[in-house]
Amino acid sequence: MLLDGDEVILKNAGRRWATSWHPAAACPQGVAHGSAGICVTDTNEIVLISSDGVTWDFPAGRPEQHESWEQTLRREMLEEACAVVIDASLLGFSRGRCIEGREEGLILVRAIWRANVRLLEWDPKFEIRHRRLVSFADALDSADTYRAVWERAFREAALA
Repeated sequence: MLLDGDEVILKNAGRRWATSWHPAAACPQGVAHGSAGICVTDTNEIVLISSDGVTWDFPAGRPEQHESWEQTLRREMLEEACAVVIDASLLGFSRGRCIEGREEGLILVRAIWRANVRLLEWDPKFEIRHRRLVSFADALDSADTYRAVWERAFREAALA
């Protein structure tokens, strides 16, 4: 299990990142890079999204203007998953430090949430073209690149 502050090395889009988990009470230093949500429906299923129908992930996105972490979460869940956040709990933060690639030295911080959601009719308007509902176990199996972070998030959300 990923412990507070421990780094794991991940590869994403030709870059290597040292990624760590930080508790909700201690936002780490870095550039605010938005929010991601484990969206839980009233039937206890997890919402996954995809732009291509092949690679699946949890809804997430970057802040617009002066949005708070939670405002970003609520907007992104609506835009990407057609899901209204009923209530949300901040689980912690992931911090990524680029150690190889064109953004070497960049440090990004993302808030990770558990969001209880109400699904709306599927009507995608942006880059996300697919949505599916899965069990908790199947959701973790979809988290290839960032699996260590999502395993920790699921433990924090009392889902694992």
